[in-house]
Amino acid sequence: MKTCIRNAVLALTAVSVAVALASCGQGGGNAVGGGSGPSIGVLVPDAVTSRWEANDRPLLEKKIKELCGDCTVEHANARGDVATQQQQVDSMITRGVDALVLVAVDARALSSAVGKAAQAGIPVIAYDRLSEGPISGYVSFNGQEVGRLQGRALLQAMHDRGHGDEIVMINGDPTDPNAVAFKEGALSVLRGKVKIGKMFDTPMWRSDLANMSMSGAIADLGADHIDGVYSANDALASGIISSLKANKISPLPPVTGQDADLGAVRRIVGGEQYMTVWKPFQPEAAAGAAMAVAAARGESLDRVATGKVSNRSEKAVPAVLLTPVAVTAHNIKDTLVKGGVYTIQQICIPRLRTACDKAGLTG
Repeated sequence: MKTCIRNAVLALTAVSVAVALASCGQGGGNAVGGGSGPSIGVLVPDAVTSRWEANDRPLLEKKIKELCGDCTVEHANARGDVATQQQQVDSMITRGVDALVLVAVDARALSSAVGKAAQAGIPVIAYDRLSEGPISGYVSFNGQEVGRLQGRALLQAMHDRGHGDEIVMINGDPTDPNAVAFKEGALSVLRGKVKIGKMFDTPMWRSDLANMSMSGAIADLGADHIDGVYSANDALASGIISSLKANKISPLPPVTGQDADLGAVRRIVGGEQYMTVWKPFQPEAAAGAAMAVAAARGESLDRVATGKVSNRSEKAVPAVLLTPVAVTAHNIKDTLVKGGVYTIQQICIPRLRTACDKAGLTG
């Protein structure tokens, strides 16, 4: 029955098959394993945020192979382009994968592609971002808790400095459901406790756009009226801090972040960024891989799931929601170093040796 359904879908999309196959290669498509068992597609959204290619994809592939030695993993990167990712889904359908792990470039725009995969009998696991459409499972972190951690940290940093209550808020991509959750969580903590002088959304999580937003806020508010900056992730924080430094703002106001990028960790040690949020990649990838393997084998996802979520089209989707961790200079060693994310040698480059000593990053 599954083969018949898939063939029907292929007939409807035959015109785009050649383009889809080409786009998969263009977006970095490749196969890992080549076993005789189920095949699983892994589609990541971009190369702007380093975690997708440096952490999530290789960890997913490794865990899938551990759980299913005869599985094949097909992967592709959409390079931030919705149309490319839609074509990559078409390509995965054409290749006959048994399950898809999808980090959507745009959750709503990909809903029709998710529906097409479902029509072909291919279960879709939404990974890190809650995709629209008939998804079969979801793995991520509690997005609102991420925002709450960021908001609390920013309030603490501003309190420690003892003056001012005006912030600039630079959120993520408004098409990313996670960005909406981060924003809601942060606002639940910040409302009534700070004045939000300026607020921006940042399409595609682009650091250059965050840089422009920050420069605009400085021009409109004045450097003396920016006491803190809510940044939704570390890539945005990089652009924000570059703008603050270019405008000769000193001392820098506290700036939040997320993803525990190595550059951000170094900025935290050096005093340029106040905090980040660590979302441990290993347990997320492990849960995503377990869901994907179960789905590819036609097994129930309820044995993997720890809860349920809903999107616009599906109710009670099996889900795993993990707990994020706030990281500042004071607990880098107890979190990221002990967690095996980075070594002290990776963090403590020569210019940071004094700062590392002060943060207890020795040995």
